[in-house]
Amino acid sequence: MKKTLFMIGMVTACLTQSFAQLQLPAPSPKAQVTQTIGLTEIVVDYSSPGAKGRTIWGDLVPYDKLWRAGANSATKVTFNKDVTIDGKAVAKGSYSLFIIPSKSDDWTIVLNSNATASTDEYAQDKDVVRVKSKPVAIAPRERMAFQILDFTDQNAWVAMEWEKVRVGFNVMLDTDKQALENIKTTLGGTWRSYNSAARYMMDKKDLDKALAYADQSLALSGEWYNNWTKAQILAEKKSYKEATTYAQKAKELGDKNPDGFFFKDQVEKALVEWKGK
Repeated sequence: MKKTLFMIGMVTACLTQSFAQLQLPAPSPKAQVTQTIGLTEIVVDYSSPGAKGRTIWGDLVPYDKLWRAGANSATKVTFNKDVTIDGKAVAKGSYSLFIIPSKSDDWTIVLNSNATASTDEYAQDKDVVRVKSKPVAIAPRERMAFQILDFTDQNAWVAMEWEKVRVGFNVMLDTDKQALENIKTTLGGTWRSYNSAARYMMDKKDLDKALAYADQSLALSGEWYNNWTKAQILAEKKSYKEATTYAQKAKELGDKNPDGFFFKDQVEKALVEWKGK
């Protein structure tokens, strides 16, 4: 009986080991880069191969041939809003991304509407955009990676880096239009929303619209923050005397709630500066 139980235990242990999953580092691990620019989110999903001492360009990755810009499954780029690439409108959604390297400085980046396409499944008639791009030299990079660089509210540079090369494409965004549409559709009810709209338009140097939104905010509730916003707008318009009046009001209201008066130093500094103008 003991021998039988021992044998059953050994068999169970062997079966358990045989079904256990061996975990080892992936040769080309999955990776993702995500960045919100303005109101648009850009996501690149890819697998990251290593150089491993190999010659990459013109050897492991041949020149003048379509490359999936990574390893394993297709490299995919996703935009959650419509964008413009190389002057062409690209609808929100996901696209497979390919690169055609070249010996010259004339590489090609391809976005294809089949978001899961491999090089074998690729069909050129499903290309959404083809971008010519000049590669630039970088410090050696062992693993291929995508980065989203040099972005503002209006554009971003989506770049692939590997070995000693960086190549990418520029994505133009319609942030201002989207923001104005959001302002129009969501305003109405709170002083905070009008104040946020005022500050946004002030940053965009549309001071008349900014002032109108600030007045609407103040009409709903006179707070230190919207008084300060109006003061800043007036100062931008060089109306320093009136700006000082609203800054003083902001200080009086803010001093009543010092923990929430997070622009206290700026308000006090402005009061000194503007009185001399």
